[in-house]
Amino acid sequence: MEYFFTEKQQIIRDLTRRIAEEKIAPVVKEFDETGAFPWEIVRTLAKSDLFRVFIPEDYDGLGGGVMEMAIVTEELSRICGGIALGYAATGLGSMPILLFGNEAQKKEYMTRVANGTVAAFALTEASAGSDASNMTTTATRDGDYYILNGVKQWITNGGEADIYTVIAMTDKKKGSRGATAFIVEKGTPGFTFGKKEDKMGIRASTTRELIFDNCRVHKDQILARPGMGYIVALRTLDRTRPGVGAQAVGIAQGALDACLKYTKEREQFGQPIANFQVIQHMLADMATQIEAARALVYATARMIDSGAEDISKESAMCKYFAGDVCMKVTTDAVQIFGGYGYMKEYPVEKMMRDAKITQIYEGTNQIQRNVVAQNLWKKNK
Repeated sequence: MEYFFTEKQQIIRDLTRRIAEEKIAPVVKEFDETGAFPWEIVRTLAKSDLFRVFIPEDYDGLGGGVMEMAIVTEELSRICGGIALGYAATGLGSMPILLFGNEAQKKEYMTRVANGTVAAFALTEASAGSDASNMTTTATRDGDYYILNGVKQWITNGGEADIYTVIAMTDKKKGSRGATAFIVEKGTPGFTFGKKEDKMGIRASTTRELIFDNCRVHKDQILARPGMGYIVALRTLDRTRPGVGAQAVGIAQGALDACLKYTKEREQFGQPIANFQVIQHMLADMATQIEAARALVYATARMIDSGAEDISKESAMCKYFAGDVCMKVTTDAVQIFGGYGYMKEYPVEKMMRDAKITQIYEGTNQIQRNVVAQNLWKKNK
């Protein structure tokens, strides 16, 4: 479909697609097997100015927004959802600074991200997943510093990123109003990393614990003000969930591309299986579902970039719809490939493994449905 990209957006899409096909496609299997972080590819993306696309020009960016980030994420994910995540999660980690940072913070950190520094967002804990208000990581005031103690779990880009947005409790008596957002740099004394997780999918994306043991962070590293951490997290996720939707669309499109090629080559009963109506109907449904998800993701991204404030419902919709489509499309792709689809030699089993996380992180798809329903009631009082 025609999504009326600007000339700049078309250039971004075409450049990303070329990098994905030339640089990522040949090494997908290697990175899936080793689980190594794709630093060489990240550096290629940075040299190609793709880290700049969602950053304002004042901070060495190209002046784009969520739409441009979604375009890049989709194109990378079409080839490898895991490798794409080093880029997409940097968008998530830097979004709180873009939204709530003061001028000095944005000048310092967003300029670094524009030039290829990897970032991460640290909210989740062992007992604080969907219930983020249940976090136990604390930040205790000590003069001009805060002392961070606790563990963040399942942090994408953990250990690889240099810049972290960390949400910690500064006043547990206030519940969610007692959380505060901090910028913490890798190498800060008292800030270390736990084991690298061995995941089912997105294996080229590094996931680690963040461990804070009397980690001293200056008050100048607070985003917004003390007590605003929960708001920082919610508003950030409202603006980054279209990125998860774009990742899901990209993975699903990659699965459909593989199926179109395979069904022309695979013969049964003396003819390509592409001739069988049951296969044609599966492909038609896959293509239609992907296009519907893409349209919702792009519409939401444009809505956010237009300056709209009330975006929670649409953001949740595009995330959970695209994630569910991705899971269904990749499952159907494995079915179309039959026994071959279950083998690591063929690409779709990896896509199916990668797809599952899009239904889980940045808020499970069940939580997203709650968000949508609550917004429906709010608007129909």
